[in-house]
Amino acid sequence: MKNNLKNSVKPLSESMGLQTITHEVDICVVGGGLAGLCAAISAARHGARVLIMQERPMFGGNASSEIRMWVCGAHGENNRETGLVEEIMLENYYRNPYQNYSIWDSILYEKVRFQKNLDYLLNCTCLDADMDKDRIVAIKGWQMTTQTFHLVKADIFLDCSGDSILAPLTGAAYRFGREGYSEFGEDIAPEQPDQKTMGMSCLIQTREHMEKRIFIPPFWAEKITRDNLPFRQPDPLKDSENFWYLELRGEQHSIKDPERLRDELQDIAFGIWDYIKNSGDYPDAVDLLDIDWIGILPGKRESRRYVGDVMMTQHDVRSEGRFPDLVAYGGWTMDDHHPGGFRAPEEPTIFHPAPSPFGIPYRSLYSKNINNLMFAGRNISVTHSALSATRVMATCATVGQATGTAAAIAIREKTSPRGVYEHHLLHLQETLMDDDCYLPFNRRTMPALTRKAAYSSDAPDAENLRNGYDRPIGDQDNGWTGKPGDTITIRFDHPEQINRSRLIFDSDLNRATLPEAVAGNNRPMRSSYLRNEKPTYVPRTMVRDFRLEVLNENGQWRVIKEVSGNYQRRVILPIDQKTSGIRLVPLAAWGADKFHIFSFDIS
Repeated sequence: MKNNLKNSVKPLSESMGLQTITHEVDICVVGGGLAGLCAAISAARHGARVLIMQERPMFGGNASSEIRMWVCGAHGENNRETGLVEEIMLENYYRNPYQNYSIWDSILYEKVRFQKNLDYLLNCTCLDADMDKDRIVAIKGWQMTTQTFHLVKADIFLDCSGDSILAPLTGAAYRFGREGYSEFGEDIAPEQPDQKTMGMSCLIQTREHMEKRIFIPPFWAEKITRDNLPFRQPDPLKDSENFWYLELRGEQHSIKDPERLRDELQDIAFGIWDYIKNSGDYPDAVDLLDIDWIGILPGKRESRRYVGDVMMTQHDVRSEGRFPDLVAYGGWTMDDHHPGGFRAPEEPTIFHPAPSPFGIPYRSLYSKNINNLMFAGRNISVTHSALSATRVMATCATVGQATGTAAAIAIREKTSPRGVYEHHLLHLQETLMDDDCYLPFNRRTMPALTRKAAYSSDAPDAENLRNGYDRPIGDQDNGWTGKPGDTITIRFDHPEQINRSRLIFDSDLNRATLPEAVAGNNRPMRSSYLRNEKPTYVPRTMVRDFRLEVLNENGQWRVIKEVSGNYQRRVILPIDQKTSGIRLVPLAAWGADKFHIFSFDIS
């Protein structure tokens, strides 16, 4: 365990003239992928002073322009993740219809840069930690661009680094590799435990042109033939082809060996493209394709996993994870990649069945032996088998939001992460649901003012707007559907003070399954740039324009809020009115001829 931070850095700083800047915050987040991003933003929005340390020059991790993997999540009807990750996706649909990666990066960047209570360090690598028994006192980072050390003191630390850098620095319990069948009885686990993991990939993006493009391979490109590809035949004319299966090597060490594996992945990537362009095995249409980008930073699937108070297993996934402390969920299949990846002599990926959704417990998000350490992303407390379903980025983002929210509650209540579970669990769950995080098998409690009001509408189902469910579940729509001219009215027997209105609009959680959906609108970013792809768009179901009105003392309706151009699903509006009635008047959607709304509640 490292415990010499101050002693090790000070002489170096003095001898080389290197500066150390000290930061004191409530919460420090290490790692700026989608998990860390959502953790930091959610903690800051709930009042904590937060700093996020990210070793890359941009946020987004595997979703950023450095790696360019799709943001995948739960399968199935109406199971799309909401909360912060949906807020980000909708921002991207609105701002980035041509799916430009620089704009995508800028959206993630601005979410951090302009968030109140949130400071950030880019290009800053965490390299040491100072401990006081079972608590982290501070961490030290090295910022490459400024040649500056940064010392961050905090009450709670969130490790969202993927590789769990704080585990070896603090002595936190963690695991690496695959558990054997005998430990948990997981039937998809290997017979014996080992240190193998899923591999890492460098992706390829292509662009289609109007004229022929040639490709001359470098001398070091690996020679690829059809015989090299028994299980993965590239399909470069398919819009979803991103070559994710160019994956190596779980038999090596996913933390110690990436530099060498990157070189081998480059050999394969350029060899694959040579095969596509020059082998004659592909139709003439590939002549119009050219490489637009090849990743140089491998995207990882697995490395260290922390051990929390609960370790999720394959059995928890398959039994739907109905934990009492459920704070996030997954819904990806148990997608277990062969450690051999591209070199595997058999099928490199096996999709083991898993239900969607399945719950993820809060007790798997904080360390069992370091009192003020939490984590989110692919490093949470799960077995290798369960990780194969929890590791995808939309799931990691929702876990990040849950962890950040819990950390903010811990700060406010002056307790530990475990103390939140013991004393404030219901508050955490209600806060997450208020923030539009879906918690399967749970119903949101409506504010007292909403419960005592009388709801009416020109269309049926107004009561659905306060039933505590903000999406369709099974055969229950849980929403209100109206046409232009219809309104929703909330009344009281006598004037009541209203401070806030909460609206949840329909962002089309099944937008990937719509018959009209073009390929690009199914994913936040493109795999390749083909000429026939169309721009993305704000979901047609989204309410774009609306107004709120209140009853004045003369019994007349008066407009207090008028919103145009809305593209977000969750809309919170301050009211500060004493009135005996308030009503919502939808005016226009982004294309749909009817309005579909899941929640209209007041407090």
